[in-house]
Amino acid sequence: MQTERLEARASASLLLHPRAGVVVPKHRRKIVERNRVKRRLRELVRITLLPGLEGIDVLIRAKPEAYDSSFAQLAGDVAAIGEWTSRISR
Repeated sequence: MQTERLEARASASLLLHPRAGVVVPKHRRKIVERNRVKRRLRELVRITLLPGLEGIDVLIRAKPEAYDSSFAQLAGDVAAIGEWTSRISR
């Protein structure tokens, strides 16, 4: 699944608990900017995505547009990924 700022892939989990991974490529940006995007996405995944996952592992990859996005914009994209994962886990 793709949103404006993120790409997501999901697969069935072999474990009893869901897992989520976050990948933030450099995209010719400074490490400070990259770390800010990683921290934001990890927190959004922790509070928004993980509680709703059931038997699914999710990998989220940031696109270059994620660097110039606000926290609220990233939250909207993570919420859309959460809705998508809830549909495929049924």
